[in-house]
Amino acid sequence: MKKVFIKTYGCQMNVRDSEAVAAMLAQHGYAIVTTEEEADAILLNTCSVRDLAEQKALNKMAALAGRKRSKPTLRLGFMGCMAQSRGAELSKKLPAVDLVVGTQRFHHMPEYLDRLFTEKTPIVDIAEEIGSESAVKEHQAGGVTAFVSIMQGCDMQCSFCIVPQTRGPERSRNIGEIVDEVRRLADCGVKEVTLLGQIVTSYGRGLIAKKNGKSAFVQLLEAVHEVNGLERIRFTSPHPKGFGDDLVTAYRDLPKLCEQAHLPVQSGSDRILKAMKRGYDRAKFLRIVEKLRAAQSKMVFSSDIIIGFPGEAEADFEQTASLMREVSFEQAYIFMYSKRRGTPAAAMEEQVPTAVKEERHHRLLEMLNETALRKNRELVGHTVEILVEGPSAKNPRRMFGRTRTNKGVVFEGDLRHKNALLSVRIERATDVTLYGTPAIQNL
Repeated sequence: MKKVFIKTYGCQMNVRDSEAVAAMLAQHGYAIVTTEEEADAILLNTCSVRDLAEQKALNKMAALAGRKRSKPTLRLGFMGCMAQSRGAELSKKLPAVDLVVGTQRFHHMPEYLDRLFTEKTPIVDIAEEIGSESAVKEHQAGGVTAFVSIMQGCDMQCSFCIVPQTRGPERSRNIGEIVDEVRRLADCGVKEVTLLGQIVTSYGRGLIAKKNGKSAFVQLLEAVHEVNGLERIRFTSPHPKGFGDDLVTAYRDLPKLCEQAHLPVQSGSDRILKAMKRGYDRAKFLRIVEKLRAAQSKMVFSSDIIIGFPGEAEADFEQTASLMREVSFEQAYIFMYSKRRGTPAAAMEEQVPTAVKEERHHRLLEMLNETALRKNRELVGHTVEILVEGPSAKNPRRMFGRTRTNKGVVFEGDLRHKNALLSVRIERATDVTLYGTPAIQNL
């Protein structure tokens, strides 16, 4: 039995894709291993959103190429977004690479590996494929949470983003197919699903008509909400423009929809938002936040923020900082802008110096950490519901779970708590993690 190791870079979509490929390979007779040293094939699932992610994958593959010299039977492959954008260029740059597979061809991985272990002829496949959004549905067994891909691609034209090039245009699965997948997961013990899409709130746009004033995405949320055994629903990554009144109301009316919203703002400056082609301004973004808090008082917000977009002056950065303070984001992915080839922003003048980006990144991260610590400390002494995922990664003698607002909680427990919804009293907090003890009920 051949052994395969998969390393993933990037977003939750990539994590989901890697999980599906692993499940397909296992069904095909391959063993999925946890260390690259024991593998007969190593696959890197790549990201192109930022230059750093690409460089990490390229450097990793260069190191693996050195290992292949001492183990000629080792097979090496790129898959995912960088594979899609660079294609055959990758195998030319790194001749040790045997396989380059794009974002619409993951379901061919078993047959491609079979061929590599027999014919040994390198394979490059970055073709588009109709129906690929419905081709990858496999899951690895045993978890209490699961990602469910509801669509592929992106039709937005943000000036900084390469995703429309690497993932293609929007393509949505039908509601019944998605609900069937969620039902199968719930039957296997999954209690929480996260619905995934590049712009998840654009689900079904142009394909599924509004019904009773509700968008296709809200119709999907309502259908998934009816699945027996499912306890929690999350989704990512949305666009602020997708938070219409129907979605805001869903946070009030659907108990399984967790009271946590990921709202990628990218910048707090109207001038920069316009250059980014984001389609909203600061005031509109803050109105969305206000409506969500009115519908669900316990709402917690997270975001994506880009530091150092071309032309960003100190005043623009201060607008972003003030918006962070006003919203009180408790989690955020803060990135320094990096050029992506073929995007309008890459050709813009007034590129911000790296040192300036680094300094602003540091300031914003400090602000985020201060807010997260303050908000987490407010939970000390309170009892929260967590969904227990299993042993803590850092200390297997303790257990780990997440609150409905997606905060990680470590507590003293054992494997009997795994996969359970549990009330935990919070005893202390850091900016990243809550620590607690199981609450004694019904005294």
